[in-house]
Amino acid sequence: MTPSKVFFCDLRATASRNIFAKLSRLLQEAGIDKKVRPGNLVAIKLHFGEEGTTGFIRPIFIRRIVDRIKELGGSPFLTDTNTLYKGSRSHSVSHIVTAIENGFAYSVVDAPIIIADGLRGSSSVKIRIDKEIFKLVDIGEEIVRADVLIGVAHFKGHELTGFGGTIKNIGMGCASRHGKLKQHSDLSPKIKKKKCNGCGECAAHCAEEAISIKEERAVIEPKKCIGCGECIIICPNSAINVRWSRDIPIIQKKMVEYAFGVLKEKNERALFINFLTHISPLCDCNRYTDAPIVPDIGIIASTDPVAIDQVSVDMVNQQTVLHGSSLKVNTRPGEDKFRGLYPDIDWGFQLDYAQKIGLGTRSYELIKI
Repeated sequence: MTPSKVFFCDLRATASRNIFAKLSRLLQEAGIDKKVRPGNLVAIKLHFGEEGTTGFIRPIFIRRIVDRIKELGGSPFLTDTNTLYKGSRSHSVSHIVTAIENGFAYSVVDAPIIIADGLRGSSSVKIRIDKEIFKLVDIGEEIVRADVLIGVAHFKGHELTGFGGTIKNIGMGCASRHGKLKQHSDLSPKIKKKKCNGCGECAAHCAEEAISIKEERAVIEPKKCIGCGECIIICPNSAINVRWSRDIPIIQKKMVEYAFGVLKEKNERALFINFLTHISPLCDCNRYTDAPIVPDIGIIASTDPVAIDQVSVDMVNQQTVLHGSSLKVNTRPGEDKFRGLYPDIDWGFQLDYAQKIGLGTRSYELIKI
């Protein structure tokens, strides 16, 4: 299989060439000029960050991407889909408010925010993919209707997939609420009674009221649970877990198939950017951002969603872990940082499956600009 080209710029800057100039060059080399045509509606898919997080991509970088799209004659908008779990992005009103509070206001980014799956997450389009698990996938309508998709991901660790990058940003992030539900439907949270102290955080944040506190311990009602995974993320005592060997490979497969469905309709009209900055151990869906595990590395761009994530993992694993971070094993260059964070998760499974179904290739040619 022919290696895919992946373009990289580090974060070094000078008085004559700052990081914004390097980002503009990166977009040019990665081929944004060939993707955006005059009159195109261009969806910039990103994660605005949950209320309380700080690790999301800085809005001033998004503004530079918006500026370039406008120079090419496109009409860009920022987008994401609503969440399954109960939080500050569970419907479009609070989602947009959260985005603005986190800095993604029109006055900063010069582009409107349009939540892709409507007011309450029910606006979607079914795309036929005929893959191993799904025949049809439910994608946020405004992403499907857009002429061009620019995926912009904050690369970091993730509690269910090992890492979160382009594939997760597109596969999970472009799914409508119903699509997210189908991706999580096999997740089976379990309470570790010895670790649970009955604090009630999981019950307070359960969107389906499937968790109650009985005899100072949390109890999950299986018939109500939709498998969104919010309780796993929110528990301060790590008392809620999943059946790693059974659940995680299925979730990764589903996510990859959804990414395939999103890109099927784009006909080579997509570009992906990973920001390897503030590489935190947890997803930005949390209401806090932990200290980064490795130093900031740079920005990567490619038309291949598999190759860009493979490069990102490789670059993180080449680093030495920062003193004081939560990562205490696999700390040296060349050691697997994501298996250090989540030893039960084989993150490579998603890349293998993505390559298998034709989403991209793990083989790459890295071009530094």
